[in-house]
Amino acid sequence: MARKVIAGNWKMNLSQKEGEELVKASNAFVEANPLVHVEVVIAPPYLQLQQAVKYSPTGRVSIAAQNMNENDNGAFTGEISASMLKEIGVELVIIGHSERREILGESDAQIHAKLKKALRSNLYPILCVGEKLEDRKSGNHFKFVQGQLESALEGFSGDELSSLVIAYEPIWAIGTGETASPAQAQEMHAFIRKHIASIYTATLADEISVLYGGSVKPENAKEIFAQPDVDGGLIGGAATKPESFIELIKIGESVLR
Repeated sequence: MARKVIAGNWKMNLSQKEGEELVKASNAFVEANPLVHVEVVIAPPYLQLQQAVKYSPTGRVSIAAQNMNENDNGAFTGEISASMLKEIGVELVIIGHSERREILGESDAQIHAKLKKALRSNLYPILCVGEKLEDRKSGNHFKFVQGQLESALEGFSGDELSSLVIAYEPIWAIGTGETASPAQAQEMHAFIRKHIASIYTATLADEISVLYGGSVKPENAKEIFAQPDVDGGLIGGAATKPESFIELIKIGESVLR
């Protein structure tokens, strides 16, 4: 059975003080309300990773990086390696977020290399896939996402992917206030799972978590999380405020099974 995950991606937001307060509040909630069904992940900016790990001492809230470089070390100004993340206690890393693909020009080949480095460094990767509005309107959305999956996963064995989490983030629903309908989210999540099964096994497809990542907030989370192939959310704006993030954790714990 797939892990159920509520993951907060802060992107380039929150001061050190705001971040500290959010991590502490999330940990306090999880400590006071032990979770049975969901795992909680927080992905702060690089400068806040170490303090986030410090304020998550029991490991009930896991800390993720928003990105990493595919190289071990070298002349890559401004970049962070897998070993640097591991050294400070980071457990997960987001790979191939649409904003890095679209705004910062990350290629499919680079995302594949980053995924390989994360897996071989024992970092749990959250691989992001998702289509643009023109792909959705033209009916090319399944083919587009399939291409992203095939490029990212090429050459990996099923055993190597046992720790993989996939986040489906329709680009047209990120930061726009638009959200895929629960039916649209379920349709794509089921497609992703079916495609994984066709490449590997149905068992692996059932074990890989597939999160929804398009403008999830407390007002729409219950319907989205109730879909049978949705295993949680990769959440942006609503994860930057303690009250809304904790509410999403509560909804996930009550709905996700």
